[in-house]
Parts: sequence; structure tokens; C-alpha cells
Amino acid sequence: MYKKIPSKRYAKTLKMLKRVCPAPAVVFDLGVSNPFSDIMKLNNYKVYNTKGEDLDDNPNITIPKDVELVTGFEILEHLVSPYPLLKNIKCKKIFVTVPIKLWFASAYKSKSDLRDRHFHEFETWQFDWLLEKSGWKIIKREYWKNPSNKVGFRPILRRFTYRYYAVYAERFK
Repeated sequence: MYKKIPSKRYAKTLKMLKRVCPAPAVVFDLGVSNPFSDIMKLNNYKVYNTKGEDLDDNPNITIPKDVELVTGFEILEHLVSPYPLLKNIKCKKIFVTVPIKLWFASAYKSKSDLRDRHFHEFETWQFDWLLEKSGWKIIKREYWKNPSNKVGFRPILRRFTYRYYAVYAERFK
């Protein structure tokens, strides 16, 4: 049903999720139902998802009243402008992950799926600033690597270079 699941990254995401918002909890996950939505449900979270609407065109999403945390795992980089969405989220807590811009790899661009492209890969200071400007205060952050068993210069660099930035933040405005 799903492509290969990034089990190490999902394990780190779940570990951080359990620390910042322990189950049972109600989560609104930006994006359609996905393998990590299923993992959250298996770990006693109630999960709502968006329905596939374009979040650039509709940044004023309706979040059910019982939601404790909004999540967005590798979705904000697909938006032309994540600012309106982040500004308009009506929840007090968010937990998001984004890919970090790497000097040795260009932004991801699928050749077969025009929707699966990155408009942004952030430097961490840029993402921090985006969150702050949109009304969020960072409470916790983590950096994750994406090692590969392939041979070559880039796979070696991936063993030493952070690839993902995970942030838990709370609304201050």
C-alpha cells in the first residue's frame, strides 16, 4: 500500500511525539492519511487528517475543538508559502518536521508526480524565524540524520550531516 517506510525516522518522530504530547491525545495531522497517521493511531492517538485540499489555496483549515496538537511531518516544504497556514492554525501546540537544506544535494523534485516537489528546504534559522513570525515559540527541537547504506560521496556525508529538523512549538500570539 505504501512505499518503503522510513522506520528509523518514524521511531524518532514517535518518541518525540510521546514526550511532547503523550497518548491518549487528539492530533490533527496536516496532509492526507499516511503511514505515520496509522502509527499514531496504533499508539493510542486519535488522528484527524486534512482531506487533500491545497493548503496554499486554503490556509484557514478548520480544526476540530478536541484537538490538542497539530502535526505536520514533511509537508510544509511542499507549500509555496507555509506562513499563512502556520499563522492561521487555531491550536495552541504544533509538532512539525522539515528537511534541512543541504549544500551537497538539491531540493527534491519528483519526475513522475508534479505534486511531490519541494518548494523549500530550510536552513534551521529560517524555519525558526518563520515559526516565530507566524506566532509560535519553539519549546523543543531535534536534528536527525538520514544515513544510507549506499556507496559514494553523498552517502558518506549523510552519515555526518543532519537532514531533518523536528520542532515542537506553542502559540504565543
